[in-house]
Amino acid sequence: MPLSQPPLQQQDYMALASFRYGLRKFLRFSKEFLATADLTPEQYEALLAIKSFASAAGLLVGQLSERLQVRHHSTVALTHRLVARGLVTKERSSTDRRQVSVRLTAAGLTALEAMAVVHREAIRLHAPEIMAALRHIEKRD
Repeated sequence: MPLSQPPLQQQDYMALASFRYGLRKFLRFSKEFLATADLTPEQYEALLAIKSFASAAGLLVGQLSERLQVRHHSTVALTHRLVARGLVTKERSSTDRRQVSVRLTAAGLTALEAMAVVHREAIRLHAPEIMAALRHIEKRD
């Protein structure tokens, strides 16, 4: 921590705790809701990343690893489970066999759409609390 930073005050700790509390409430909701669809949070996040950032050729497994902030082998295992459920397809590059692209299937897109609309509403519910904490953290410097 740079020496020029002012010491934290009680309200700074409260803002940090409130931010994490708001995130935890949202993440608890998400985990419980996704369980009703037999999806893990990581599987949902993978579907969301693929939908959001894939090109027409799909999203490379390495790119998905970066988006999920997990190791490559964890992403490989995760995508294998999604393929087994029929939610994504994987295709090895014909020019570089080390590269594997992942794409949503129609079933994957349908599942994602059903989950995303509910998550958007939950974010809207939790956003004011989280944003208030962030505003306090931002203005304290």
